[in-house]
Amino acid sequence: MTPLLETFVVATNSITLICGGLVTLLAGRAYRRTGATALGALAAGLGFITVGALVAGVLHQLFGVGFAAGVSIQSLFTAAGFAIMAYSLYANWQPPTGAHGGTELQ
Repeated sequence: MTPLLETFVVATNSITLICGGLVTLLAGRAYRRTGATALGALAAGLGFITVGALVAGVLHQLFGVGFAAGVSIQSLFTAAGFAIMAYSLYANWQPPTGAHGGTELQ
């Protein structure tokens, strides 16, 4: 792999980690606030995608795993993350008892 391509991959994975971590954190907070199981699954799916970028980068940069193997590992995490997110969107979730998603009037 050329140094320019490697720098580009490291930079884009770093952006993925920062943005993915932030969105995962926000989804996790929303889950804790509302108790909606679908939000918990959404946060888990986003977490899988984010962790995949981290694991692939660490394996490639620190342990010398080949680029193709790193991309394959990241792709597995991404596919699992999207599967979890799809489950969170299409599963028949029951709202927690007494929870109205913050829309109730006081």
